[in-house]
Amino acid sequence: MVSLDRPIKFEDVDAANIVFFARFLNYAHEAMERFFAPLDGGYAGLILERRIGLPAVRVEADYAAPVRYGQALRIETSVVRIGRRSATLRYRMHRAHDGVLSAELRHTVVTTDLVQLVSVPMPEDVRALLGAHLDLEQAPSSAGQPA
Repeated sequence: MVSLDRPIKFEDVDAANIVFFARFLNYAHEAMERFFAPLDGGYAGLILERRIGLPAVRVEADYAAPVRYGQALRIETSVVRIGRRSATLRYRMHRAHDGVLSAELRHTVVTTDLVQLVSVPMPEDVRALLGAHLDLEQAPSSAGQPA
């Protein structure tokens, strides 16, 4: 699991002073960038130099408790499935001040050649990083198998 602490900014909240639901997708992407930071060149190197992208093909979100301006989220990123060309990441977002789960997202990505815009087999370093954070309790029994 990889953690990211994310303060809630004024621009993140709606008129009710709670985080607008769509912002949680932005937070997930920030956490994904942090997750892939250990790769050579980080997430930016994967995208800009190697031209390998990880576009979303499915996102599921469950919202449990509001978060307000001035608070912070602790985002825990883990992996629940790894295939030959795709993976599913899980983001658990807890309010930092009391540990209450605010939202949980599952985000399926497909490794993609950004020049040709076609799916490609997952690079070994990406697979190894994902595998290092595989949550065996949440993963289906075929999580490490090709898919």
